[in-house]
Amino acid sequence: MDAALDRIVEQVQAARVAQTRLDIRGGGTKAFYGGPPSGEPLEVAPLAGISSYEPSELVVTVRGGTLLADLEAALAEKGQCLPFEPPRFAQGGTVGGMVAAGLAGPARAAVGGVRDYVLGAKLLNGRAELLGFGGTVMKNVAGYDVSRLLAGSMGILGVICEVSLKVLPVTPATLTLRLEMNVATAIQRLNEWGGQPLPLNASAWWEGMLVLRLSGAGAAVRAAQAKIGGEVVDPVLAAAFWQGLRDHHDEFFVGALRAVAGGASLWRLSVPATTPPLALSGEQLVEWGGAQRWICTTAPAATLRQAAAAAGGHAVLFRATDKSAGAFAPPAPPLDRIHRELKRAFDPDGIFNPGRLVPGL
Repeated sequence: MDAALDRIVEQVQAARVAQTRLDIRGGGTKAFYGGPPSGEPLEVAPLAGISSYEPSELVVTVRGGTLLADLEAALAEKGQCLPFEPPRFAQGGTVGGMVAAGLAGPARAAVGGVRDYVLGAKLLNGRAELLGFGGTVMKNVAGYDVSRLLAGSMGILGVICEVSLKVLPVTPATLTLRLEMNVATAIQRLNEWGGQPLPLNASAWWEGMLVLRLSGAGAAVRAAQAKIGGEVVDPVLAAAFWQGLRDHHDEFFVGALRAVAGGASLWRLSVPATTPPLALSGEQLVEWGGAQRWICTTAPAATLRQAAAAAGGHAVLFRATDKSAGAFAPPAPPLDRIHRELKRAFDPDGIFNPGRLVPGL
């Protein structure tokens, strides 16, 4: 083991003996997400660097404290990328934080999420044991796929020390279209187009405007443009728009942050893509072909969660000054039991990130 990992192991061992709690911290860019951080800081930023990268195999292995920006820069030099577009809400985000949060950007509905690209991982558990799961190829799973379980775990199972990721080449052609329509028509059209062989890569509807990103082979993109119609957006403006949407720096999210500071809440609802427009107060932005609904509102938490559940989905309190209602909806009894048994298996003394994912864990 190296010095950086040795220090982390020693801190975990000491915390276990003293029965203290640890707040796993990379760049701190997602501290707002989930339950509030608590415990003594466990800094993983020194655990940084690309362990191996095989562009021809489309696999990269990287340490958990590596800056996400550094990884993406290394991939870009080889014409490759993380296709799920992990958001950077601020500078300093790390690869371990990316996996632990499990968040993906505008292309999520077309290409999959973080867990779909995790091939293997090394995890430091609550007993200060370094465990390895998975590998560096797709067909390596025997039994339960623990490495993918880490995506979205919010650090409650342990410290993500290293992760192997599948990467993909940057697509040869990209085009963004803009069409005026109301939200009901947008949801209907998105589902119609989603059932056709069109290279739809991302979508966003807000304030009467539907924006689509086509991505793939040049001929396929041109054919889809002719079929869908709409106004072509300048590539520079389009790139800025999608990056702003990914990183929550665009107009909708800037306005939402101001509203949150004034007492509103920003909710993220995951629902079936065919769900009609939700009759909820506040401003809404629709992504992922209709499957993700962002709502900035002052409505009670119960109202949002009931609406999402009625549609067959769930609601997450993404940003708020008051999260007493809980960031995530309480899991159903069978799922709650699984959460708690996994926590006991990996972190029996409850050292890591208490309350970040499920209250009491």
